[in-house]
Amino acid sequence: MVSTSEKENKIWKVWAALLSIILAIVATVLLTRPAASVMSMTPLSGLMTLKALAAKTMPYETALSNQKPTLIEFYADWCTTCQNMSATVDALHNQYGEQINFVMLDIDDPQWADEVEVFGASGVPQFTLLDSEYQPVQTWVGKVPKLIFKSFFDQILS
Repeated sequence: MVSTSEKENKIWKVWAALLSIILAIVATVLLTRPAASVMSMTPLSGLMTLKALAAKTMPYETALSNQKPTLIEFYADWCTTCQNMSATVDALHNQYGEQINFVMLDIDDPQWADEVEVFGASGVPQFTLLDSEYQPVQTWVGKVPKLIFKSFFDQILS
C-alpha cells in the first residue's frame, strides 16, 4: 500500500515535470520566432496599416480649403508597394502633419475618378505634392525614399 505522503510526492513530481515541459515550449517559441519589423509585413498587416493611415489622413475637400501644401497619395488596397510605403508616409505625417496636408485617394473608388484623371495617376502609389496655392510641385510614382519627401517638404515650407 502507498502512503499519503508518497502519493503527494508523486503528484508534485508530475506537476513539476509538466511545468518544466510547458516552460521549455514557451522558451523555444519565444527564442526561435522571427523578429517582427516593417520589412517583414504580411499582406494582411500591410493592408491594415494602409487602411489605418487612410483613415487618419485629411479629407480631400478640407485639404483644398486651408491653404497649406498638400501631399496627395493615390493608392489601391491591393498594391503591395502602397502597403509597404504606409509606414514611411505615416512617419512623415507624424513629423509634418501640422504644416502639410496628407490626403489619400483610393484609385478604385469611383468618386475619385476625376482627380485620378486631373493628376494623371496612371500607377500606384502616386504621390503628388501641391504648394499652398494647390499647384503641382512634384509627382513621384512607386517607392520613394523618406529623405526625398523630407527634402521637398523642407523646401516648400521655407
